[in-house]
Amino acid sequence: MARRIPEMLEQSATLYFGPWYRKTPFTDATRRYGCSSYDIYNHTYLPAYYDDPDTEYWALVEDVTLWDVGCERIVEISGPDASRFINTLTCRDLTRCEVGQCKYMPVIAQHGGIVNDPVMLRLAEDRWWLALADSDAGLFALGAAANSGAKVSISHPPVYPIQVQGPKAKATLESLFGEEILDLKYYYCRQADLDGIPVVISRTGWTALVGYEIYLCDPSRGDDLWERVISAGKPHGIRPIAPCEPRRIEAGIFNYGSDLTLDNNPYEVMGMERLVEEQEAGYLGKTALERIARKGVERRLVGIELDAPRLRAELAEYWPVHSGDRRVGHVTDAVWSPRLEKNIGYVWVPTQLSAPGHELEVRMPSGSVTGRTAAIPFIDPKKKTPLA
Repeated sequence: MARRIPEMLEQSATLYFGPWYRKTPFTDATRRYGCSSYDIYNHTYLPAYYDDPDTEYWALVEDVTLWDVGCERIVEISGPDASRFINTLTCRDLTRCEVGQCKYMPVIAQHGGIVNDPVMLRLAEDRWWLALADSDAGLFALGAAANSGAKVSISHPPVYPIQVQGPKAKATLESLFGEEILDLKYYYCRQADLDGIPVVISRTGWTALVGYEIYLCDPSRGDDLWERVISAGKPHGIRPIAPCEPRRIEAGIFNYGSDLTLDNNPYEVMGMERLVEEQEAGYLGKTALERIARKGVERRLVGIELDAPRLRAELAEYWPVHSGDRRVGHVTDAVWSPRLEKNIGYVWVPTQLSAPGHELEVRMPSGSVTGRTAAIPFIDPKKKTPLA
């Protein structure tokens, strides 16, 4: 989500920002609480830096944190044919999705490529939300709907999420919504009202830790919601932070647009092949994915560990990877993991080099270092932590 590079570039430039970029209902609060730099994500300001990344990491892993992720643009699919239509957009079988359930949902193009990888929330029988990663996938849904003949409405409702993440997130949410919030299962959601502030709460997040996303449904109440969460979290040490790159890479979570793009399909991405679910219904790209499954893939996105001095900032561009004298792929992202005490990241390599332990030469801007392919997730592969 965020790509934090607090260091100044050697050649600086002036960037002009205007009303074509969107603020969230929480942007003013983030500035008030010390955010000093922003990224642009889904045409929206995304906090990128409050404090030292290690400080933010340990606050997330040990206590509770608050993120402004109002940049997760919401696409709403509703109407009499909404359930049938949304099932044509993904390789997941949504006929098995309950009302109140959430799913990680790759949107698939006709050639089998990944258009986006949102979290999906089913709010009602005929009402679905997609919380988009950085792309204009809402336009893809509009185009697909126009040619589908389905009785369906595609819209961008004024809904803006924040994330409350970390082991003390449950206690924070309990202070706000009462004991019944503790019954909300991982990857489920419910509608709620916080003293007149309409929200949807989901047990999801970009961390694979215990956490929640609170979707604000009245943008005029952004500051109210922010301050209510801060107040509820104060006894638990809450602090606002930016999306945490080390934790999401430890957890095997991908960043659409950098780790994977429209040129990639689920069979190429370690762990994502399980999301191509057997189903009778047709969907865009189904024929292409069946062909890819039969043929196999020539490259894969896997983990990598780097024998390098501690990385202080994320990549500004891909790093070439060589095996012998041949370039074989590139590193998409790499960070220092405070818990593992090593540099970890993701790398695209030929399938024959994708098993854990293959040694590679990674050509960083500062010089070449040795890397080794690794399985992902790096920590908690069974996802036991968020289920707690």
